[in-house]
Amino acid sequence: MTQNFLPLAGTLSSVLAAGVVVIAAFRTSAAKVWREEAEAQKQRADRLADDLTEIKNRLTRIEQENARLIRLLTSLDPNSLASIRLAVNPTED
Repeated sequence: MTQNFLPLAGTLSSVLAAGVVVIAAFRTSAAKVWREEAEAQKQRADRLADDLTEIKNRLTRIEQENARLIRLLTSLDPNSLASIRLAVNPTED
């Protein structure tokens, strides 16, 4: 009985050790993939935040330019501008 048990125990422990190594490698690999994905998502979020900041700055400049143009138009002919504003009723979203 002992003669059959020792080789079987040795083989079983080798298979078990190999399984532990495979599981550890899988977990390490999975952690690396998740870390890389998280870094990629963070870079994408940073790019989107930069784009949003640029869009907001451009919108601010456009609004300032529009205000300047309205002041110019008003100074030229306030009555015409008032009639244009009444004729065209802009809607805001």
